[in-house]
Amino acid sequence: MKCAAYVRVSSRGQDLEAQRLAISKAAKARGDSIGEWYCEKRNANTLERQQLDRLRREVQAGKHAKVYVFRIDRLARSGIRDTLAVIEEFRGHGCKIATVADGFSLDGPTSDVVIAVLAWAAQMERAALGERISAKRAKVEASGGRWGRPRTVDPGTTQKGKKMQADGKTIREISAALKVPRSTLARALSQKGHYSQKGPGPKKTGLAG
Repeated sequence: MKCAAYVRVSSRGQDLEAQRLAISKAAKARGDSIGEWYCEKRNANTLERQQLDRLRREVQAGKHAKVYVFRIDRLARSGIRDTLAVIEEFRGHGCKIATVADGFSLDGPTSDVVIAVLAWAAQMERAALGERISAKRAKVEASGGRWGRPRTVDPGTTQKGKKMQADGKTIREISAALKVPRSTLARALSQKGHYSQKGPGPKKTGLAG
């Protein structure tokens, strides 16, 4: 049977390939083949996702009779209601959902109970992750650091930029000369928007100034 597959990861730095390989292998073992892939790198805090929206429209139009996912939480992690809503929507249009890594079939009489438990677990995992991130941020800020992405301009380039700025060059001119994006350069020159730890000041040498 020709089927569709939906794969999702939460961030652009993650790879979709592991899910694709697992789904392809499972589909082949079940006598199916994947005819169309719906792939996206978005978190599942909301059901409003471009590829998921496209898949739902095409399921409603009767294009797919079976859709593979790596795990149910690839569809939604925003709660039991959202997860069950998507599954019931697919079922209502004659489309089955096959999960590869959850270890159960959605066709069994107790599948709704299992789905509800998995959806609840995914929601709790997302909440716990948010709490860990908040605690990490609080710890960094309490120690005098700043939360955010590290600065991408090295100290030598920053010093060159400051000298050029002191000589009357504009941010645009400095950016072009140093080949650094203007927004990144502006943050570096203003010493904002990067993570840093407050350290001890310069040591006194005892020599008269």
